[in-house]
Amino acid sequence: MNHRTTLMLAMGLGGALVAGMALGHGNVTPQKVDTRDLEPLGEEWVEENPYRAPYDKHELAVEVGKSAYSENCARCHGLEAVSGGIAPDLRELESTPYGDEWFVERVVNGAGQMPKMADYLSQEALWAIRTYVESLETE
Repeated sequence: MNHRTTLMLAMGLGGALVAGMALGHGNVTPQKVDTRDLEPLGEEWVEENPYRAPYDKHELAVEVGKSAYSENCARCHGLEAVSGGIAPDLRELESTPYGDEWFVERVVNGAGQMPKMADYLSQEALWAIRTYVESLETE
């Protein structure tokens, strides 16, 4: 095998691996999230994270979000939100109204291979996930 053939074979194998990862992205059966102890938010989406501190049950929201994230998001966005490159590193999302707007847009409408998570998880569960991710520090 010459150098060019080896290079083409390696590129083809690399492309197949990337395609396989992309096809696997988002292929997760959403898991239910117990949000009964968090403030109910209703059907209409709120514009800003209602569970962000100084919310009186902020720590509970972080714990609910941690569990929900592990079950529903970690496969693509990485353990403890440390992305492996398949999906965005959610820790870099601003804890501001703009970041909240970006978050709502993605979970309601989907993005790339990510499904419309609001079709599967409640607003309360998704804001709890956002609260958990905000509690993590980037390195």
